[in-house]
Order: sequence, then structure tokens, then C-alpha cells
Amino acid sequence: MEKVKKLSKYRDVILVMMDCFCIVFAYYLGAVLLQDTIFNFSEYYTSKVMVSSLWYILVYEIIFHLVRRHKSIIRYEEGRDYIVYIIICLITAFVIAIIKGSFQIETIVNIRMNVFAALIIAMMMVSYRIVMRYILISDVVNRGIITKSSEEKKRLLIIGAGNASHEIIKTINTDFKEEYDIVGIIDDNLKRLNFSVSGVKIIGNRNDIIRVCQEKKVDLIFFSIAKIDNENKKQILNICQKTQAKVRVLPGVREIINNKDIFSNLRDVEIEDILGRDPIKLDNSNIESLIKGHTVLVTGGGGSIGSELCRQIMKYCPKKLVILDIYENSLYDIELELKANCVANQIDAVIASIRDKERLREIFEKYHPDLVFHAAAHKHVPLMENNPLEAIKNNVLGTYHVINICDEYEVKKFILISTDKAVNPTNIMGATKRMCEMMVQAKNKVSKTEYVAVRFGNVLGSNGSVVPLFKKQIAKGGPVTVTHKDVTRFFMTIPEAVELVLQAMTYAKGGEIFVLDMGELVKIYDLAESLIKLSGLIPGKDIKIEVTGLRPGEKLYEEILMNEEGLEKTSHDKIFVAAPMTITMQEIEEKLRKLDGLLEKEKVGMQEIKNIVQEVVPTFKGKKE
Repeated sequence: MEKVKKLSKYRDVILVMMDCFCIVFAYYLGAVLLQDTIFNFSEYYTSKVMVSSLWYILVYEIIFHLVRRHKSIIRYEEGRDYIVYIIICLITAFVIAIIKGSFQIETIVNIRMNVFAALIIAMMMVSYRIVMRYILISDVVNRGIITKSSEEKKRLLIIGAGNASHEIIKTINTDFKEEYDIVGIIDDNLKRLNFSVSGVKIIGNRNDIIRVCQEKKVDLIFFSIAKIDNENKKQILNICQKTQAKVRVLPGVREIINNKDIFSNLRDVEIEDILGRDPIKLDNSNIESLIKGHTVLVTGGGGSIGSELCRQIMKYCPKKLVILDIYENSLYDIELELKANCVANQIDAVIASIRDKERLREIFEKYHPDLVFHAAAHKHVPLMENNPLEAIKNNVLGTYHVINICDEYEVKKFILISTDKAVNPTNIMGATKRMCEMMVQAKNKVSKTEYVAVRFGNVLGSNGSVVPLFKKQIAKGGPVTVTHKDVTRFFMTIPEAVELVLQAMTYAKGGEIFVLDMGELVKIYDLAESLIKLSGLIPGKDIKIEVTGLRPGEKLYEEILMNEEGLEKTSHDKIFVAAPMTITMQEIEEKLRKLDGLLEKEKVGMQEIKNIVQEVVPTFKGKKE
């Protein structure tokens, strides 16, 4: 190790000396093999070769200096660099031939010998640099650490035999050799079986994962296939769940392009990987025609759905994006993020509450938005169950203010972000969102503004979502808490939900409740088990799962459509339209007066609130107190 440090001090001198040896040896060998003298050199002939080599050395070193060949870090060189060396040597041979012809220099070296020598020089230079690279890498790996035995290293299985696995293996061999012992590669291409990638053998396909993990005592699986359809990815990850290995996955191609270091791109398995939903196909031209050059306002723009709406809206070049939120921290975060990536003067962040009608009027007077996406709402079911009047003030009356001001300022389209909990609601939050849907359909009948609602289920990673909670609980060592063993939910990613909201907007003619296809119901208990297994742990042994009981207002399962509603298709296979309700603004305002009466009372009981809400929303089935 110390010797390598000392040698690195004289690196440039050593490289020049090695170059000189390669050049002299190459021309001497060329003279022997191509002049048919076969080692029977006279002293004169030998001296001629040596003298010729001296000015060849000068030419080579001048060109090497010009292209900064000696400034390349040997430890990080690879095939591309070695090809460059070969090309440089051939170019140098060509330069020597031009100089020799131009100045009529007499040497025993002819064109054939010159090219031959250039190839030998290139071969020798590449060879000694490979040897030096191996020595340097070995030194880096061993420097300052205690070498671990094979028992102490994490036993690693790699899935996928493509370029990503090659990069991962190279990184491990360079920087993490003391941490991982790669047992093999899994690949479904049977023609590749028993072949190797960077020295690591392909030992089976997906059907062999469980057997290999048992036989090789695998601790960790790296899923290194970037280009794979969601269904196959889901199937392979489901097989990985049956092992006791922790799984890390490579994300999509876009993330890899943004971060060229493939090894650092590996991440823990997300619920999106397990669900295996297909990517959304959008008609971007229709979305762009509605947004480009127009002013767009997003209420609740700092929230998980609202902030993603803002991100995607900015892709379509609005004239102005107005982000409205009452919570300053989240509003500041999304404003900072968007201004770092977009034209800053296209974005305005506004602190306001949707409960404040006069403040809303000031904002609309200033910006005159063409499109309004209404994402502001209290959404936490248990919290709203315990604070029902706050849900009514914000979700119902706040939305009523926004709807009326959109009509007053002749907004082109108003899009309400609704929820599956509005269907046959069993909780206050769901009932308030159902009331919002009713207002949208009633107001559309008497206004020039096109009012629509988009209804979908749980979004992954949103504020209050179960998945981040499970991850925190697993990281702390458990227990993971599930409210009921049979509880099921629909799930969708935040970007997917927002993409469909934007697409649904293009179909809106006014009065529709768009329903998004949420795929299959997911059992929350099974979801918890999957996340524990993919963390390399055993449910019930390493991490316990506790059933805590249903929370106030919580359903065992969610519905997307009401019983009395029909369902019509749109031109998008994931967007449907529910049948309209026959309700007028007069009826809505009568209902609102009843809710206002609750707010005016100094003291009101929980059951009284639920009774009034049930009058306002007939499908509400709140639990009796």
C-alpha cells in the first residue's frame, strides 16, 4: 500500500518511461519481424533502429502531451478510454510518416513497420494501464479498512443481466468490494444462462429466485431492470417477497438519465412497484390548448395533490400560475421548487383561506383566472369526525365561496378534486365532499362557468397516507398498525391521479362527476406484510402487525359510484362519467342554511350535527352516538 503511495508521487515520470520502453520495443520488434533479419542484427543496423526510435519518442510524447493523455485518472479508465489510446497511436504514426516525407528523413522504418509499431505501442500501453488500474483499485478497496470475511459480507443477488447490472457490479468491485459478495445474476433470457456479466455468472431465471436465495443464503436482492413493463416487475417482486432478502430496485429510465450513477439510484421498494399499474396515456395537445397562455389558480396548492397539479400545469406553459394555500410552509416549498425550474414571473404564491370570501374576491380581481382547480380541503377522516364543524366551514362553505366567485368572475372551468369517500359516506369528511359534488352540479345549471368534479381514491405518498406511516413504523422496528384485517382501499399514485384530472378537464362540458379507474382493491393487511417482507424482514417475527380497530367514520371498503348512479365511458379507458343529480341551487342554499344554523349555535352536540348532515346529504350513514 505504501509503495503505491510512493509510486503515485512519480506518476508522470513513470508513465513517460513506460511509453519510451514501449516505443523502442515496438520499433525494434517491427525491424526484427518485418525486415526478415530475425535477431541477426549488425551493430550498425541496431543503432539505426535506436536512433530512429529517439525522434519517434519525441513525436509520440509531444502528441500525448497535446491531448493530455497522462492527465487521465487511470483508476477510472475503461474501454472507451483504451480505444482512444489506440486511435492516438495510429494518428501519431500518420504524423511521423508526414514528417518523414516532408523533411526527407532517412530511416530504416517504412510505412508498414510504422503502422505495425503503432499497434504494438497501443497494445502495450493499454496493457500496462489495465495492470496499473487493477493495482490502484485493489489499493483503494483495502486502504484503511479491515477486510471482511465472506461470512461478514452481505450476500447479493442481482436481477437483470443488462447494462445496469454491469454498472452495479463495476461500482461494487471498485468501491464496495468489502461490503458485498455477489452470488450471481438472475435473467429470464434462457440463452444467457451460464454466461457472465463483468465476471459474475448468470445462474437462473425468475423461477430460480427462491431456490437461489435459500441455497446461497442471500441477504440482499438488487432489481436492476430499468426497462420492464409493470406487470412483469410486479410478478418478479412478488417472488422476491417469498424470500427473506431485502429488495432494492432501480427506478425508471428517466431517473437514471437524471442521475448517471446507477448504483446510487437503487432505492427501497415502493408500493407503486408492488401494485404494478400501467402508465397513463394522455392527450397532451388537448391539455395544452386549455392551459397554455391562460391564468390558472390552484387552491390548496401546497398540499400533496395541489402541489403535483402545479408541477404538471407548469409543463403546459400557462400565462400565470397562482398557488393559493393557507399553510405558508408547504406553499413556500412548492413556490421555491417551481421557480427554480420554471420562469419565476409566471408563478405567484398567495396566502389565503377559502373561508374568507372578501380575500378570495381580491385575488380573483387581481388575476382573473381562466381555470380553477379546487384542491383545498380538510381530508383526514378521524380528525374531521372529531371536528365536524371545521369540516363544514372549510369543505362546504369554503367551496361554496370559491364556486360563487368563479361564477362572478366568469372563470372558464372549475374542477373540484373529490374523493371516493363521498360515495355513500359513513363519515363527516365524506359527507362534506358529497355536498361539494352536489353544489358543482347545481351551480353548473345556472352559470356560464363549466363546473365539474373528479373523484378518485387514496393516493400513495399523500399527507396522511398509510404507506409512509408503515415505512416509519418498519424503520423503528414496529409494530405496524392496521385498523382491521379485512380493510381494503383503492390506490393510485399522485402523478397518475393528477394526469387523469388534467385529462378529465379536457372532456368537461359542465356538470360532470368524472370517476377515475382505480384498478383493483388492495387489502391493507397484505400491503403491510409486503412492505415488511421487501424490507428483508419477517412479518410477525421481526416486525409485528397489530390490529387496532376501525377509526371513527372509517369504512371496511370504499366505493367509487353511488348505487343510484350510472356510469358512462369516455374516450379515455381510465376515465368514466357518473350520471348527473337532479338538484337545484335553491335546494343547495336551503341545505346550506341548515348548516349555517349549526355554526351559529353556541353549543351543539355531535348527534345533532350528524342529524343535520344526514338531512343535507341523504346518503350519509353516520354512526349513531
